[in-house]
Amino acid sequence: MGRTIGIILLAGGVIVGIIITALMGVYYNEGSLSGGAAMLGWVIGIAVLVLPQLGVGGYMLWKGGQEAATAVTANKQRDLINIVKTRGQVAISDLVIEMQSSREEVEQMLHQLVGMGLFAGYVNWDEGMLYSRQASELRQLTRCENCGGELELAGKGVIRCPYCGTEYFLD
Repeated sequence: MGRTIGIILLAGGVIVGIIITALMGVYYNEGSLSGGAAMLGWVIGIAVLVLPQLGVGGYMLWKGGQEAATAVTANKQRDLINIVKTRGQVAISDLVIEMQSSREEVEQMLHQLVGMGLFAGYVNWDEGMLYSRQASELRQLTRCENCGGELELAGKGVIRCPYCGTEYFLD
């Protein structure tokens, strides 16, 4: 919506600028205005009508682009959660293919979702598997389900096995 309004304002600003320029030219050529008066009219018209419209239009266009990028990221994060929760476990390589992204992007999205408290589960990076789990089950874990090693707190909502690298995400 913001992008559309921005484009409309930019186009309107250009049209108003053309109209002001044409009017001042016509009035000057027919002798209704002196050269200085036509120039002053043009400068005031551009400064008062065109530049603010172009500025607001440019800002709306830029802001609309940011909103569109945020919406794309949110949709990808929603897709990631839906895929993992509906399947219970999924290979990271399958996520990369289904989401048409890179492994790094999937990992970054996963950590963002954990940080927002929207995902609970665990991932075994060596095997490349992501598992969805209830947070209540994960909070009770003291040993790694993959290798049996003692788990350590690795960050906000993240518990890591220092032996095999499996990460458990709490919400």
